[in-house]
Order: sequence, then C-alpha cells, then structure tokens
Amino acid sequence: MPLRTGRCLCGAVTFKLTAEPIVSRICWCRDCQHISANGTVNAVFSADAFEVQGQLTEYAKKADSGNTIARLFCPTCGSHVYGHTSLRPNLRVIRVGALDDPSSIAPKQNIWTASAPDWACLDQSIEQVAGQSAPPPPDVPEASSR
Repeated sequence: MPLRTGRCLCGAVTFKLTAEPIVSRICWCRDCQHISANGTVNAVFSADAFEVQGQLTEYAKKADSGNTIARLFCPTCGSHVYGHTSLRPNLRVIRVGALDDPSSIAPKQNIWTASAPDWACLDQSIEQVAGQSAPPPPDVPEASSR
C-alpha cells in the first residue's frame, strides 16, 4: 500500500495518505483562483485513506458546481490542506502542494477551464473539462463520518 505524507507551511498540521488518488486535476474555478491566484492542483482520495493531525480551521462556501465545499487550513500559517463536499462526504480533496513529495502525483485533468484567465498555461496533453469533472466511480467506498 502506498504511503504519502504532507504538512502545512509551518508544520503544525501533518497528514498521511495510504492509497492512490482516485483522480488528480488542476482546478480553474474562481474559488480556487481566489485561494491561489492561479489554478490549484488537487488529488481526490477516499476519506478512509486520509489521516490528519493538528488543529484545522474550516471555511465552507457554495461552489460553482452548486455543492457546499468545506476547505480546511492551518490557523497558524493559512496553508490549505484539504477539502470535502456536501455531495461526496466520503472523499477528501488534498492540495498536492501540501505533500512532502508533490511530484508523486501528476494532474490528469484541467477542470473549470471555462473560468481560466486568458494567460493560464493549460497543459494540452491532459484532459480539458470546461466545468465540473464527472463524479468518481461508484465503487469508491463510503467513509465513516469524520
């Protein structure tokens, strides 16, 4: 079983992942652009494969997709660590930049490309999706509530 670790900028929050991502993508929705001033690179995991330690602060907002998205971040340094949605509570959306080895996961899609600024450098070798990508496969296990 693979093991990946990560942390926030100050190290107060750490996490580990014990499975391969379901999908990895660069998100160009306006919310992600506000967070990073660019697209954000994310990987989706089953909640059961994600363990986090440390205090987190949560900010929830209705996203362009219509789902409520909760983003969790370190209250000390402000680093975004992960998120989850009201529609798929069994999944965790991990910020790839928070991984100790961000090169271990390469994005496979650009999503919300219709919202990308004209200057965005979109990798044409990966799938381009104008809006929200398709949901993960139905065989993704439901997670216990966390």
